[in-house]
Amino acid sequence: MYLVLGFIFVALASLGIFLPILPTTPFLMLAAACFAKSSKKRHQWLLNHPLFGPSIRNWEQHRCMSLKAKIIALTTMGLFGGYSTFFVLHNLYLQILFRPFSCGRHDFCRTNQSV
Repeated sequence: MYLVLGFIFVALASLGIFLPILPTTPFLMLAAACFAKSSKKRHQWLLNHPLFGPSIRNWEQHRCMSLKAKIIALTTMGLFGGYSTFFVLHNLYLQILFRPFSCGRHDFCRTNQSV
């Protein structure tokens, strides 16, 4: 079961690269946890992956993000979150609901340590 969940989380993380509304990093962390419980081979594959591996290794070893990943995350969240809030969501209630969600993700990245 954990193996299947791991592949689902990798697929969702891959989609998150192209879809700004879908977060990549939490799905990668969940995939790494699932693979660590189910398959050492798949866990090592994820850790050695050229795109996903460095961020997962940073998190597992140091519980932090690289400065480059933090800058990219904060910039894209600010741009797409601001755009969504002011130009896509025309309903005031949806804007009010969306802002705390966006700010919470922003604060997590901003306050997390950097390598």
